[in-house]
Amino acid sequence: MATSIILGANGYIGRHLTHFLAQAGHTIIPADVQETSVDGVEHYQKLDITDIENVNKLNFNVDYIFVFAGLTGTKVGFDQYQKYLKVNEVGLLNVLEHRKTTGGHAKIIFPSTRLVYKGNKDQLSKETFEKEAKTIYAQNKLACEGYLSMYANFFDIDYTTYRICVPYGNVFDQNYSYGTIGFFLNRAMKGENITLYGEGEPKRTFTHVEDICQLIINSINLPETKNETFNIGSDDNRDLLSVAEQIARKYEVGVDFVDWPDAARRLESGDTMFDGSKLQNLLNYKYKHHINDWINHL
Repeated sequence: MATSIILGANGYIGRHLTHFLAQAGHTIIPADVQETSVDGVEHYQKLDITDIENVNKLNFNVDYIFVFAGLTGTKVGFDQYQKYLKVNEVGLLNVLEHRKTTGGHAKIIFPSTRLVYKGNKDQLSKETFEKEAKTIYAQNKLACEGYLSMYANFFDIDYTTYRICVPYGNVFDQNYSYGTIGFFLNRAMKGENITLYGEGEPKRTFTHVEDICQLIINSINLPETKNETFNIGSDDNRDLLSVAEQIARKYEVGVDFVDWPDAARRLESGDTMFDGSKLQNLLNYKYKHHINDWINHL
């Protein structure tokens, strides 16, 4: 069976990948910057990807290297640009340099984001659609996509990039601190009204974290995914208001509308929904989760 290094194994998607890769029979080498694995996973290694000497200690004689360590955020990236550049870009370059030096056949698996796309009103974005980075984080991701392509071209290091829109769900516990759904749920579960900017009109693709992991795991070994980039889609392309209202009804709270703060308005991309057909044409995957059912069963 395959052997996989998961960098960022304590993160939201990294934890789930570690779990589902193990279920799929992979030998797992989890690593992150914290002292211990949050889930008590065996063979965990403390690793700072910004430290090239630290990265060089890892044995890259594996099948896959999941580079899911990184910083996310919007406005905060402007305040901490050096940290974002170091973790998100230099971190990946350290991995690529070590992979180049050690050789082998390990394929790099990398997550990107909806924030690389210029918004398209009421339209599903294909992988080839126009890009527009409005934040340091989004520019980090575009730069990293470029680095992967460069190293593939010049050093024959294979990769696959998966762009993720809005993930939700948690197979470990009831902690929903991550992203849009986490914000909605944390307020509603405390009995507080959910707040939305404007009228909650922006539309997103919502994908359960298990479906995200299974789509990745089921496709990384396919020859068609070599040095390619894929959107991870779903059957749930919804405006923020409809999702917020459903969660609000579940917890018997309301939805409050507030004016767009100037900073948020400047950074908002508009509708970013994904056309996931490029990956679906390879897998014919049946999504296991739908957000309506998931909210109803919370």
